[in-house]
Amino acid sequence: MKSTNVRWMMAAAAAAILSSGLVTAHAQETGAAPAPEAGVKIATFAPHGQTVETGDEHPLYFGLGIGYLDYDGGQPVRDGYFPAMHVGYDFTDWLSVEAMLRVLPGLRGQYREENGVKINKLWEQTGGENGGVTGTWGAGAAVDALYHFTRWERLDPYLAVGVGYNWYKDTFYNAAALVELRVGGGVMYHLNDEWALRLDYRGYPVGNQNTFKANSEFEAGVVWTWGAHTPAKFSVSGGAKDSDGDGLTDAEEAIIGTDPYNPDTDGDGLSDYDEVRVYKTNPLNPDTDLDGLTDGAEVFTYRTNPLDRDTDKGGVTDGHEVLEDHTNPLNGADDLILYTLMLNFDYDKAVIKTEFFGKLGIMGKVLERDPLATVRFEGHADRMKKSLKEYNQKLSERRAQAVLDYLVQKFSLQRDRMTAVGYGFSRPKVANDPVLGNPLNRRVEVYIRPSSAEARTRLLAPVDGHDVPTALNQP
Repeated sequence: MKSTNVRWMMAAAAAAILSSGLVTAHAQETGAAPAPEAGVKIATFAPHGQTVETGDEHPLYFGLGIGYLDYDGGQPVRDGYFPAMHVGYDFTDWLSVEAMLRVLPGLRGQYREENGVKINKLWEQTGGENGGVTGTWGAGAAVDALYHFTRWERLDPYLAVGVGYNWYKDTFYNAAALVELRVGGGVMYHLNDEWALRLDYRGYPVGNQNTFKANSEFEAGVVWTWGAHTPAKFSVSGGAKDSDGDGLTDAEEAIIGTDPYNPDTDGDGLSDYDEVRVYKTNPLNPDTDLDGLTDGAEVFTYRTNPLDRDTDKGGVTDGHEVLEDHTNPLNGADDLILYTLMLNFDYDKAVIKTEFFGKLGIMGKVLERDPLATVRFEGHADRMKKSLKEYNQKLSERRAQAVLDYLVQKFSLQRDRMTAVGYGFSRPKVANDPVLGNPLNRRVEVYIRPSSAEARTRLLAPVDGHDVPTALNQP
């Protein structure tokens, strides 16, 4: 007899650990307990401003494997090998759900001995002299939930629990025995973003004819992630040296200023070669068009133009649409209305000068046209050589709040439909001079979400004969 009790004690322990892990992970997501430091994903993008960008994730994966099904002692068939196919989806960094299909192409009957005669147990249970068989085949399917400990680290161990169903051409189990509760685990070894190797174990009980057995599956296979991109490796023989294999020679990288030992110098998800030769972006700046999205995210995730801040020409930058507004950066019709106020404040002050009351008067009249609109005021600063990040962030927020307060006091506007935030110099509109900064980055942006299509038309109409964007953008 095989050690059924030991095997199921191990499986029960695995299930308990999985349950504990799921509860802990849920608590971390809902804020019930402090979250531990998360593992770094292989393909992510840095946060921008106050909103975290999720990055270029590829949740769908496929797998092929070869397995061994170990039937617990006393059952009518012998152990057998099987091919299997997997399809999985990552719902979070710790939870995947996958479906599995397998085929058991050749199962031979197990023998027992009676009075010195060997009798095929499968033959007995499938009818004996009335059509019994000595061999059969079968198929199975299962759905498992996988709890990952370090999903996108090189080594990716996980626990698993699920349900499955087995079908055999010749019946030797009762119907209830065909449904299985599966418990186990495994590990993936990620060769790169796209490919991984995996080993798996699943155990499940089988009850038949007043007996209890515990079958086990062992499987080894390969995993391919849909959409993940592994940059091509270039090698040079007898020619110029390309140390990082990105397609640019070391001599070319020395001229450009990129790192000849790093295929993606600025870490934006595009190789230096792709930036220089294919997309014409800046390999030393992860966000070439300064829209708030990395060049790699624009190319692979959002399909926007990394050289154009506003791909759909709707008036709002691609990054703001994705990170703040949750609109489609490829559809200009859903963009919010953006007006930019060019206001000069005294040093370290957030008091609006009287010379800018005219601009604010125009802005107030615009906002009064749609009392149900929601409005967001965003303060921005330029970056000089000695600029401090935290100081400028707070100052830009005070200035945005000053604009909001002035408009609420002077016009019939609802304060609870307005918010003010500051971004300091973290979201430049144009490049800053390293010493003097750039006055075009000192601005307050007003984002308006109209209450209706009709209201949008009113909000875009001239005020007192003035084109609103032209009047507000005057320095």
